[in-house]
Amino acid sequence: MSVDESEALIDALLAEAGIRPNNPRLFRQAMTHSSYLNERGLPPWEGNERLEFLGDAVIGLVVTRTLFEMYPEKKEGELSKIKSVVVSRATLAHCAREMRLGRPLKLGVGESRSGGESRHSILAAVYESFVGAVYLDQGLDAAAEFCLRQLKPYMVDLGLGNRAQDDKSRLQELIQRRTGQIPRYRVIKSDGPDHDKWFVVEASLRGQVLAVGEGSSKKSAEQSAARSALALIEEQGEELLAKNGEMNHED
Repeated sequence: MSVDESEALIDALLAEAGIRPNNPRLFRQAMTHSSYLNERGLPPWEGNERLEFLGDAVIGLVVTRTLFEMYPEKKEGELSKIKSVVVSRATLAHCAREMRLGRPLKLGVGESRSGGESRHSILAAVYESFVGAVYLDQGLDAAAEFCLRQLKPYMVDLGLGNRAQDDKSRLQELIQRRTGQIPRYRVIKSDGPDHDKWFVVEASLRGQVLAVGEGSSKKSAEQSAARSALALIEEQGEELLAKNGEMNHED
């Protein structure tokens, strides 16, 4: 992708998000991966890693403050557990995919050929760097508003243990279409008293673990595991399911 193409996509992305940048260079930087710089011999500070560092802190602050205000009755431990899911790599990568942040991302040739624009870790990082750019360009209130558009529903669902079944349904349909099987969910850990439990659930296919999720109910933990499994499949391709089935068939 050329620089002009990347910048045109960034401009469209900003317009869709309702952001009028004061310093467009920040958003160009947020979309510049270290592999792009390395191949061109450019200094690392021109990439998005510093913005990623900043955005991570901004997201953490926004989510922490919002959870504190939303759930005055919840203890620190439970708030921390909810926060860990909301700011997780799986959640942020999912948000980045919804925004199509991978499209304008400037990557090195090797990284691009290996599918870097859809890789879980890269997408989560670019979401953080984009938030960092919003914070520097628009201020904390604007950055908080931007984050909460996508992250607040996770806080509500995890806090209430009442997440819709979209991701579980999507995962089951995908696996059934590809392998003829269905995913299984198993509680591998639960903490806390009966009235205030926290669950950890694994999603598996034919005995092979695909992903792990957490939540304040079994349903929300299963949903989290399904979402993480979908993110993994999006990153590695549906061939992952075929390989999984073949390995288990051999067993």
